[in-house]
Amino acid sequence: MDFVVLLKAAVMGIVEGLTEFLPISSTGHLILAGALLGLDDEKGKVFDIAIQTGAIFAVILVYWQKISRTVLDLPTDITARRFAANVVIAFLPAVVLGLLFGKQIKLYLFTPEVVASTFILGGLIILWVERKLKADSPSEVPHGGGAGAVATSSQAEQSSSRVHNVDDMTPLDALKVGLVQCLAMIPGTSRSGATIIGGMVLGLSRKAATDFSFYLAIPTLIGAGAYSLYKERALLTMADAPTFAVGLLFSFISAWVCVRWLLRYIASHSFVPFAWYRIVFGIAVWLTAYTGWITWSP
Repeated sequence: MDFVVLLKAAVMGIVEGLTEFLPISSTGHLILAGALLGLDDEKGKVFDIAIQTGAIFAVILVYWQKISRTVLDLPTDITARRFAANVVIAFLPAVVLGLLFGKQIKLYLFTPEVVASTFILGGLIILWVERKLKADSPSEVPHGGGAGAVATSSQAEQSSSRVHNVDDMTPLDALKVGLVQCLAMIPGTSRSGATIIGGMVLGLSRKAATDFSFYLAIPTLIGAGAYSLYKERALLTMADAPTFAVGLLFSFISAWVCVRWLLRYIASHSFVPFAWYRIVFGIAVWLTAYTGWITWSP
């Protein structure tokens, strides 16, 4: 196996793991990285989807206590059954719409104009939501600012939310988040961005929306990866196994670091920096497409 190919697979895995759970669209970053590294052929596109599974294993590890407790308590605990049912309910809209419209979306929406526009529009929506949440929250911030100010602001935002824990979500809450997740079928939207920001708009606290986005990612991304591998199995051989293994490994490691960091970050910060990043990245998509530097394809 060519060492350079394995190195490129590691880089792609790191890009996937760092961007999958941040509200900045892993798809757009993988297209850019793949084009720069020469991994943008049909097999490379299957690779991009398959290595998402490595990132999901990181989520399972971080949330293992909650996941294992839920599985063990399913026969006896109504809270565990409601939580599991909510994940399934939120997962179903993406399955149905993906099977019905997946080909059409790739055919008609995967253009540089759409990718750039959704990056920029998503950034503007995040800015709007964060401003609205700040305006709706009581702002009793102590004089002098600092860490105390951050904590009080976060507590104020928490108090204005309707759902503070994923166990408090209703089936209707789950269905709404699942429908919002379907927006991520539009290239450049970001699955995590749609579910987290959408969940916050629907009344979930920042923590609850982020947690549920991670839980929902488990069936969504594992399903997408398995379906892609099955559908494109004719493209793959056993010689590809080391490349995919390296991508999965580095996706797992970088996602584990990213998820743990993000959970600490949201305790005292907003998503505004990600919004501005999306806007800048969207402009970069326009420029690279216009100059022909990057070929933006599904």
